[in-house]
Amino acid sequence: MAKRILLPLDHTPNGEAVLPLVADLARTAGSTVRLLHVEPVPNNVVSTSGQVVAYADQEMARLEGEGSTYLDAIAALLQGIPVERVVRFGDPAQEILIEAEAFGADVIALATSIRSPLRWTLSRSSAARIFRKSKVPVLLLRQ
Repeated sequence: MAKRILLPLDHTPNGEAVLPLVADLARTAGSTVRLLHVEPVPNNVVSTSGQVVAYADQEMARLEGEGSTYLDAIAALLQGIPVERVVRFGDPAQEILIEAEAFGADVIALATSIRSPLRWTLSRSSAARIFRKSKVPVLLLRQ
């Protein structure tokens, strides 16, 4: 039984498509869902004239705030389910695998738009990399 479900989200309808399935699973199993949003590590934001508009740490704080707001909105859809929220920075596939281990996830729930088994095998997408490298089961919803 999946007591700890990791749900990585990326601000896309495709990524959120797995949400109803995760909600049903969590309600049935009495699971905790950890919502995860991963952003690339930001650089300094530079204007067209070459001046630094925001330093990397300021940009990171802004992105973390936006990610938290996004995850709060998703958490509101999971009423009655224990939800945790995490925003991380780095390579999405790598950070998802690290978070799965840190959380002690029983399952990682993902959505993908890749339909062809051959394309899936050859894919370098984050979902395909997670599926291949994960030590825990991956619930994969193909759109």
